[in-house]
Order: sequence, then C-alpha cells, then structure tokens
Amino acid sequence: MKLRVHIMLKPGVLDPQGEAVRHALGTLGFDGVNGVRQGKVIELDLAETDEAKAVEAASAMAEKLLVNMVIESYRVEVA
Repeated sequence: MKLRVHIMLKPGVLDPQGEAVRHALGTLGFDGVNGVRQGKVIELDLAETDEAKAVEAASAMAEKLLVNMVIESYRVEVA
C-alpha cells in the first residue's frame, strides 16, 4: 500500500527556505505573495494491505524518525 507523509514546519517556526522562495518570487515579478512555507513529502510503499494498519505504521515511522516533532507537524494520506 502506498502512503504519503506530508511534513511542514509548525506555525510560528521560522522558515528561512520559505522566505527565500517568497523573496525570489517577488524578484521574478510575482507580486502579492505574502508568505511561503516549504515542506516535504515522503512516499512509502508498505507491504501492509489493511489501510488502518498501514496508516498506523506510517504514523509510527513519522514520529520515530521522519518528523522532528518539536518543530514539525505531519499528516498521512493513502496515495
């Protein structure tokens, strides 16, 4: 079963990469971009066929390794 883990910085955490992208967009003529937050997506292909168990496993992986729970949040979706 394929799943995606979407990871973003928590609100209030400084995002220098997002700010650099926002600034670059402005220099390219894309006015009106007030903010950019950059995140990452990790795709998992699990042998598990039960959706609930697969999501539970992906969440455990996220919390133990993939996500810095202090500054990042995540959500899991079935792909």
